[in-house]
Amino acid sequence: MELNELRQMSPADLQVKEREVREEIFRLRLKLRTNQLDSVANYRKSRRELARILTLIRQKSTPVEAQAK
Repeated sequence: MELNELRQMSPADLQVKEREVREEIFRLRLKLRTNQLDSVANYRKSRRELARILTLIRQKSTPVEAQAK
């Protein structure tokens, strides 16, 4: 998912997306450990997407004064 699309989402939508990505990472990690994963790149992409989502949730939850510092 594009960063601009994520930025337009509400904090509640981002939390739903976070849960979905965490579940996807769990499934990919199981496949990785059982040697059923074809490409490790998908696992890495999901981890990066989760990091982006968590960053946006954090940015949207902090007050504006804290972001200005």
